[in-house]
Amino acid sequence: MKAEIIAVGTELLLGQIVNTNAQFLSRRLADLGIDVYYQTVVGDNPNRIRSAIETARSRADLLLFTGGLGPTQDDLTKDVLAEYLGREMTYDQPSMDKIVAFFQNRGIHMVESNKRQATSIVGAVPLFNEAGLAVGNALHVDGTRYLLLPGPPREMKPMFEGPALTWLLGELGTAIPLYSRLLKFAGIGESKLEHDLLPLIEGQTDPTIAPYAKEGEVAIRVSTKAATAMEAQRKIDETVDNIKQLVGAHLYAQEDIPLEEAVVRLLRLSNRTMASAESCSGGLFAELITNIPGSSGEYAGGVVTYTNMMKHQLLGIPLSQLEGEGAPGAISESTAQMMAERVREIADADFGISITGVAGPAESEGKPVGLVYFAIAQRAKPTDVHTMHLGGTRDIIRVRAVKAVLYRFWQALGGGTEV
Repeated sequence: MKAEIIAVGTELLLGQIVNTNAQFLSRRLADLGIDVYYQTVVGDNPNRIRSAIETARSRADLLLFTGGLGPTQDDLTKDVLAEYLGREMTYDQPSMDKIVAFFQNRGIHMVESNKRQATSIVGAVPLFNEAGLAVGNALHVDGTRYLLLPGPPREMKPMFEGPALTWLLGELGTAIPLYSRLLKFAGIGESKLEHDLLPLIEGQTDPTIAPYAKEGEVAIRVSTKAATAMEAQRKIDETVDNIKQLVGAHLYAQEDIPLEEAVVRLLRLSNRTMASAESCSGGLFAELITNIPGSSGEYAGGVVTYTNMMKHQLLGIPLSQLEGEGAPGAISESTAQMMAERVREIADADFGISITGVAGPAESEGKPVGLVYFAIAQRAKPTDVHTMHLGGTRDIIRVRAVKAVLYRFWQALGGGTEV
């Protein structure tokens, strides 16, 4: 079955709200083995909504609408579809009873337009709205299925998971569901990852491999259609094994978690702790780590020593190291090493992490934007110091620096050695 999602609402076109419904529905339809080839956004205009219906009907078996079911004059989805199908409108009595009771219980006068939320296309299956007032509709006409859901996600999601899903499963019959697994990678860019996986991507049929990227991390979704979950797992496992042979050193998770969570998990498994000292990253490393629930057991804490005086007063870095003629400066390998070692000692942690560099917008200490040093100090072991030359805006440099540190730290904790 091929589906098209049609989001109705001028506010979407104006950018006033984000269309999270399409993301949710695309994932759920994929789970059911329904292919979504198009997503359409159309404003609250009857002619354009009708045009969207005509176009979608020519290329999809299932038209799934969100929005336009409310009480106002610009809520037109059901009206336009009813006219397009040549059908009348009626009222769904359970929905009407809920609307009347809603206003009576609150002592509010119900204006006539609120009854619009209880309207249903003749011949459609009414989809009761547990979280709101607007009834949804589901109908099958001349080989095309139409599913009408409310726009607010808090109403749309329970309606889809409840009565809409029940109706849809009845329409699917023996359709084969789609199974997917998300693989997360770090320390490698999207283009390099794709290049290394070309032998698999070029020859893929089933399962399929699709890459997704964001700053500092890349994901690959491995998908297959199978009659059973066990069969799907076998097919995906075989593909994942092939991927590991090519880029396994960069694979940090087979689920949708950020790199910082993988780091915290490895610390927890080994019963070790860390602390951090940051300069150019401005506390971003600490923020990402503390975003992970329960990370207080592994993260002792951190400091943002943005100025030389703070590096001196809080970490004890000599001013002769940071300033003056011939001094290495705050942006140097030796300062990164001192920062990592001192914060580890102060926190009595197993690891100390430091980041210092130039995020921009201008050079500092005569050193270029994008030059970043970081160090990983470990109890009773030599300190590892690394140099990076990063590109991008100030914010991008900060993110790339922190993600690079997390990747090296993940490696130091044993990540990537068992693939």
